[in-house]
Amino acid sequence: MCCGTHVSNLGHLQAIKLLHMESKRGHVLLYYLSGQRVLDYLHNAVDTERKMTKLLSCGPENHPNAVEKLLATQRTLAKANRVQLREIAQLLAHKFLHSEVRESVVCVHREDADIDFMNVLANELVPHGILCLVTVGSDKGAGQFLLAGPDDLVSVLGPKVSECLAGKGGGRKGRYQGKATKLSERQKARSEER
Repeated sequence: MCCGTHVSNLGHLQAIKLLHMESKRGHVLLYYLSGQRVLDYLHNAVDTERKMTKLLSCGPENHPNAVEKLLATQRTLAKANRVQLREIAQLLAHKFLHSEVRESVVCVHREDADIDFMNVLANELVPHGILCLVTVGSDKGAGQFLLAGPDDLVSVLGPKVSECLAGKGGGRKGRYQGKATKLSERQKARSEER
């Protein structure tokens, strides 16, 4: 199969770099660079290698191992973070349940939390008849919300809270959750609950 422009002398190509082959529908596709593109590719590769060497503080031959170690560390830290957020949710629930004046409505916001944090907090508070609104995400931007409590209240208040937070969501059995675009309106949503 012809790839295009013909040259009168192979010297006009300067250089050819075969990148890789791929089998597709009974054909073999050959990926390559030629001429100035080889030199541009080499320039970019050397530039990237230099930057990676500086960032990883090791030679190019050790880049894959250094990146693997970084990814393993990131996974370990993410797991520790999830465990700590779960413990924070349990401690917050304990604080609300054992305060001198127990509130019937609880609102909690945490920028660095996730859906697991919201669920743990709700699971701890709802069995005690507490209506809780938990939001996570950027304080003045988008994020997620969960309204949990007695089913009759949640089915009425869920859509109103979602509207206050400029969000979309749904739910059943005492839970209403979704994505919000205006978490800054949490106080307005809280007033809807009361």
